Amino acid sequence: MTPKNYLIDMDGVLVRGRTVIPEARIFVQRLKERSAKYLVLTNNPMYTPGDLSHRLNLMGLDIPAENIFTSAMATAMFLHAQNPSGTAFVIGESGLTSMIHQTGYVITDHNPDYVVLGETHAYSIDAITKAIRMVAAGARFVATNPDPAGPTEEGLVPACGAMAALIESATGRAPFFVGKPNPYMMRSAMKHLGVHSENTVMVGDRMDTDMIAGVQSGLETILVLTGVTTREMVAAFPYRPTQILESVGDIEV
Repeated sequence: MTPKNYLIDMDGVLVRGRTVIPEARIFVQRLKERSAKYLVLTNNPMYTPGDLSHRLNLMGLDIPAENIFTSAMATAMFLHAQNPSGTAFVIGESGLTSMIHQTGYVITDHNPDYVVLGETHAYSIDAITKAIRMVAAGARFVATNPDPAGPTEEGLVPACGAMAALIESATGRAPFFVGKPNPYMMRSAMKHLGVHSENTVMVGDRMDTDMIAGVQSGLETILVLTGVTTREMVAAFPYRPTQILESVGDIEV
């Protein structure tokens, strides 16, 4: 029987911070043995697939760069589909700027078609002010992901969603968020992988991003309990995963 295709969230599913979830190695090995098509998805746009592959490899998880799909990649695909060879003012790291350059876009602060907000190690108030002025002047506002905050070893830091709210508050113009839970992220990933929704499974640890994105995209969904969601929390949502499993080690590929 042909194996299903898998879209797999990274944090809380395969890794927890800088630690690999033990069952993840078994799951990835099963995917490879069955020649199953899969992509590891992340809403974090800061790093390239090559960067993330290297990082996972150092942690003991062998996932090639071609099996990683980021919100930066989906954002670049969105820009290219909407307005090929356009211009953008970009706030973000190389994981985002490199993907936008690859689509043929010019990155500029002179009257850009788009303002693209991503994640960065340290947001510059000067860059945010420029973005506000450009959006107010008519540039279309796109953001890689709606996550309001991210964890670091020092504690929480503001993430893309929080900075997008600041720009929206100043301009009255809301961004188009590309990353999960937007089904656009899922459809972009399936297009990148060359698969269809009928035979694809979304594996994640969050009801409010992974599972709703999967449900809205017509995918089978598997919630694993190695991340932020407990079995008891599921009842609060109007939608349910197809399966709830303890970890990816319990998935029959």
